[in-house]
Amino acid sequence: MRLKYSSSTILQLLLLQLLLYSNLLSYVVADEHNHKYQDHDEVVAWMNTVGSIYNRQETYPYFKLPFCRGTSQVEHRHETLGEALQGMDLVNSGISIRYLQPIEHQVICKTTLNPQDIETFKQAISQQYWFTMFIDDLPINAPIGISNLDQDGTDVTYPLHLHKAFTVEYNDDRIISVSLDQQEPMNLNELSTPELSFTYSVTWKPTSILFQDRFDRLLETKFFEHKVHWLSICSSFMMVLFLTGMVSIILLRTVKRDFSRYDREEEGLDDFERDLGDEGYGWKQVHGDVFRQPPHLMLMSAFIGSGSQLVVMGLVMIMYIIKSQSYSERASIMSASIALYTLTAVVSGYSSTKFYATYGGKDWVRNVILTAIIIPVAAGCVGGYINTLAIYYSSSRAVPFMALFSVIVLWFLVVFPLTILGAIIARRWGGYNGSVAGEFPCRINPIPRPIPEKLWYQEPLAIAALGGILPFGSIFIEMYFIFTSFWTYKIYYVYGFMLLIFVILLVVSSCVAIVSTYFLLNSEDHRWHWVSFMSCASTSLYIYLYATYYYFTKTKMTGAFQTSFYFGYTGLLCLGMFCMLGFVGHSAGHWFVKKIYQNVKID
Repeated sequence: MRLKYSSSTILQLLLLQLLLYSNLLSYVVADEHNHKYQDHDEVVAWMNTVGSIYNRQETYPYFKLPFCRGTSQVEHRHETLGEALQGMDLVNSGISIRYLQPIEHQVICKTTLNPQDIETFKQAISQQYWFTMFIDDLPINAPIGISNLDQDGTDVTYPLHLHKAFTVEYNDDRIISVSLDQQEPMNLNELSTPELSFTYSVTWKPTSILFQDRFDRLLETKFFEHKVHWLSICSSFMMVLFLTGMVSIILLRTVKRDFSRYDREEEGLDDFERDLGDEGYGWKQVHGDVFRQPPHLMLMSAFIGSGSQLVVMGLVMIMYIIKSQSYSERASIMSASIALYTLTAVVSGYSSTKFYATYGGKDWVRNVILTAIIIPVAAGCVGGYINTLAIYYSSSRAVPFMALFSVIVLWFLVVFPLTILGAIIARRWGGYNGSVAGEFPCRINPIPRPIPEKLWYQEPLAIAALGGILPFGSIFIEMYFIFTSFWTYKIYYVYGFMLLIFVILLVVSSCVAIVSTYFLLNSEDHRWHWVSFMSCASTSLYIYLYATYYYFTKTKMTGAFQTSFYFGYTGLLCLGMFCMLGFVGHSAGHWFVKKIYQNVKID
């Protein structure tokens, strides 16, 4: 049964989606401040979270520690969807800062610590807790205190800093940088009185640095622009040259030689089907089976649809970050990613339905549903488990109910309808004529040809497993920089490198898929669909293995929450890479197969 859609209904759906897009994009570009100040204007110091320096994702609200807070009319800052999903908990510190007004040792607040409060502070200091805060959207990180042994090497001291000295650099009416120097450490083991006074001072200094360059001082150029980083780009580029050369040899020499050999052996014969009966060999022998419907067609269609969406999203997202430098804006990358994922849902619906229909799929409704839910359901399962742990640990990473509700509504009202829209476009205007035979250059035999025995390295499983090594090798070094940035306090900003590596990864994956497909077909095995897909998608397995190695050798993460967060969201990353690279590999393999078999087509 075919669904009917009136033009007015489609127009109403499009208007509703455009309205939702405009609201969603306001999350990306909206900001409470224009970053311009006049004399005596209030500059709010927002306290964010506290947590161990080694467990960056296991964070807690700043005032979960027994800090006191100054008086303030503004309690909580309005959060964007990206900030809510990233566990940011911005609360006004109560530190009164006025633009260009210096302050000398003013009291923030006073508090009386009971034995439990003192023990809480000691535990935070011993676990090397750091806090994060923002002033004019500039991040500030500092330790609660650094415990150490006293002079005779016996007792441990727990210094709690009571004074915050801010140094603010400004240019005209804009804040350029904010630095924090913590002073007046008080050893909690030697408290003479449980009453403590927390104080602060503010010093203003002019600077000639422009506002658009103010974030540069926070970027670690020595780390991200190291010679090793440049060397990895060069090595990946050389790998691309090698693989493209190999593919060129296959296309221009090997396949051409095969055609010449077949032509010599079959000279003077007209019937293609008769000629290849029992005397042919190689890839031409399986011409009647290469375009057979692959097993688990619906699942493969869903993977291909999701992968095509992620490829488009990845390219556009990287270019957007390069142009807007959104890494300098808090949680803007997360918000923009959500917006872009919803907008590209039409790509997944189109690609999945086009592939599914091309190979004779009939139940397109179930295919669309599977395509629309395969990534969100995985993200929901992993995110739900981690969110449950966050609630149990009272972590700031616990996503608020309204944020979860917004994501669910966004999927129902935007992502799913756009996926259906893409499917409708593919069925009606995607070039599919309803005849599977008309899509391919060779006729499909009614009975599959038996697959001959072959060496172990020619088996589909071996080809798929070995194929993922080269794409992983092209991104191996870049993975280190990305992991180090995400799991520590370094800000990743070299998105030009990322764009180049991303393109190299796509090219390498395409070449690997073509080579793998040729090797498989040349061994007279027609099961190329999943091989071309998995030979590139298996790269995600190597990424996960590398992530496991990185966790145990490069980090000092501990605890059930941080471990679950690390391996859970790394698994989601690998699932995305699985779909994305699998789509690229199968697309390259499909192009290669149609290219070589169209030259032996019989009208």
